[in-house]
Amino acid sequence: MSRQSASADVFQVIADPTRRRILDLLRAGEQPVKQLAEPFAISLPAISQHLQILCEADLVEMRKLGRQRLYKLKPEQLKQVSNWVANYEQFWQEKLDALSDYLESDSCLD
Repeated sequence: MSRQSASADVFQVIADPTRRRILDLLRAGEQPVKQLAEPFAISLPAISQHLQILCEADLVEMRKLGRQRLYKLKPEQLKQVSNWVANYEQFWQEKLDALSDYLESDSCLD
């Protein structure tokens, strides 16, 4: 899969733990790249590459303020992930309900 097509797939983009952590940091609000890089033990250019991929996937937006580049979260694309996970939440809820019913009926036999 090419870098361009991989960046278009939100699931592929968020598969990387560094990018997920960057998204988590951006939940606090707009931040400059140097501030985003602080918690990581990787180079500033590596963080910039991750941010570029997040921008290409439309998960993050960059704006320039003087010489600074500020990044902010654009969570709308994550709705795809939420919708996909919601199907499995229903599946697991049904399984847990069935287990609860079984355990309640079994305890009545004692």
